[in-house]
Amino acid sequence: MNVTIKTKDQMITATGFNELKDTVRHLEEVPYDVTRKTLYTAAELYEGYCPDDESSYNQCFDGKVYEQYKAMGQHAANVNELLARTLHDHCIHTALARFFKEHDHRRCVGVMGGHALLRTDRMYREIARLSQLLTQQGFVMISGGGPGAMEATHLGAWMAGRTAAELDDALSMLAVAPSFREKGWLRSAFEVIKRYGQEEYVSLGIPTWHYGHEPSTPFATHIAKFFENSLREDNILTLAFGGIIYAPGSAGTLQEIFQEAVQDHYLSYGFASPMIFLGTEFWTDEVPVYPLLQRMMETGKYKNLLLSITDDIDEAFTVVQQFHNTNDSTATL
Repeated sequence: MNVTIKTKDQMITATGFNELKDTVRHLEEVPYDVTRKTLYTAAELYEGYCPDDESSYNQCFDGKVYEQYKAMGQHAANVNELLARTLHDHCIHTALARFFKEHDHRRCVGVMGGHALLRTDRMYREIARLSQLLTQQGFVMISGGGPGAMEATHLGAWMAGRTAAELDDALSMLAVAPSFREKGWLRSAFEVIKRYGQEEYVSLGIPTWHYGHEPSTPFATHIAKFFENSLREDNILTLAFGGIIYAPGSAGTLQEIFQEAVQDHYLSYGFASPMIFLGTEFWTDEVPVYPLLQRMMETGKYKNLLLSITDDIDEAFTVVQQFHNTNDSTATL
């Protein structure tokens, strides 16, 4: 017999009521909060992690969520799990909106680049130094919040206000584990944070459990971690109104270049932001995206792109600063 339960404005069957109870139970049992009000901090993501025991990552909050994510499937067939992830990501998106009530979109600068970039690579230091300079001038640095070029971005922001010698000391501490695949990668990051603690400067990392095998950098002071990678990708590009710096990368970075080009071509947000390519040889010879974009601009296939390419971080800094000085009073968000 199909029992019907009457409420004030609607009717629900007993079957539907039981399904609703199952949904509520699942929302209560997932290892993450589906009603979260704030962005994550590194301390929250890595709660339960012990730097002296690398295996303890699996017992920390981030590790538990990633294990559950894998167990339920990247494209979960369970509708209750899909709902839980959707509610979580909605909360993170709302928390981002709150973040930008305190921080100006127009001073948000993104860095895109390879996750495999080693901490010992010259480009890693260049990105960190550029991020340090921009942060000291009041810009908020944003990245995908993972290792490689992304980590370098947040390291630089974390070390804002410090000397070049102190930045080099931090880099030497991180050099014990050049790749995120090596033992000590996460531990050495927390050691730098402990030695060079700070509460003045902020940066925004936007990682995803979709790439959960790439650990989130703890140098980001605010972390918007999503389940859906598509939401994460879109947010990184649309929030960086102050421009995007492209360091050498591979497939993911290339995707982000053309996504941004489309936004700028159509002036989706009322104006175009600078696209700054860091690494002339890489972007013109090894992966010749820059001359392709130039050619497409010349032939009218693309319009409105603000392209520049350089090997000099001071030049990249100047492009960002001049764009902000010119557009600060005219950009409408």
